[in-house]
Amino acid sequence: MSGVFVTGTDTGVGKTEVSLALLYALQARGLSALGMKPVASDGEAGAQGLRCDDALRLQAQNSFQVPYELVNPYAFEPAIAPHIAAGEAGVEIELARIGAAYDQLAAQADWVIVEGVGGWRVPLGPSLSVSDLPTALGLPVVLVIGLRLGCLSHSLLTVESIRAQQAHLAGWVGNLLDPDMRARDENIATLAALIDAPNLGVVPWIENPSAEAVAEHLDLDILLSERPMGASGAR
Repeated sequence: MSGVFVTGTDTGVGKTEVSLALLYALQARGLSALGMKPVASDGEAGAQGLRCDDALRLQAQNSFQVPYELVNPYAFEPAIAPHIAAGEAGVEIELARIGAAYDQLAAQADWVIVEGVGGWRVPLGPSLSVSDLPTALGLPVVLVIGLRLGCLSHSLLTVESIRAQQAHLAGWVGNLLDPDMRARDENIATLAALIDAPNLGVVPWIENPSAEAVAEHLDLDILLSERPMGASGAR
C-alpha cells in the first residue's frame, strides 16, 4: 500500500479536485485507490447522519464502496474552523480514531489519498493540527498551491512549515484560481525555483473541472516513483 496526504496553502485552493484527480489517475493505471477526508465541516444532516460534500465526492470516486465513517471519521455541520465546530459539538478530534479508519482503508487498497481540511496549520484541537496528520499516518505530503496574487508568500511559508514538521514533501501542484492572473508563468517559475520538491503539474482554469480533466495535467509517474513510507507512524 502507498498513499499521500493532500494539503493546501489555504482553504478553497483545489485540494478536493486534485485528490479526485489522483484517485482517477491511479485507477486508470489499474490500481485500487480510496479517498479519505479525516475531518470535514459544512455537513448536512440526513437520515444517515451528517454528510460533507467533499467526503461524499471522494467516496463516489473510490475504487469500491466503503463505509462513509471510514472516509470521513469526523463530520461537522457548521462551515467554520474544525476545532471550533468540534468544541461546539462537544467532540474531541483524536488521532487514534483517524488512524484506525485509515488503517482499515489501507488494508483494502493499493493507494489511499488523504485530503486535509483547510490549510496546513489549521487547528484540530488544543494540541493537534492538520500538520500532525501526515506524520502520524506515515504519509508524504502533496501541496496544492492556489495560483493567484499572494501565492508566493503563502506557498513558501507553507513549505517551510512542512519542513519544520519533518514531513516529507513529495511534490506540489499549481492550481490556477484566477484565469486573469498576471505574470502567471513567472510566478510558477519562481515557485519551481524556490520549492525543493518536484512540480507534479499545473492545472489551468477549468470552468467545471472533472477528475479526468484535472488528471490530464498531473504527472503521476513522480508519485509512483516515491518510496512508500511504510506503516502508520506514532499514534
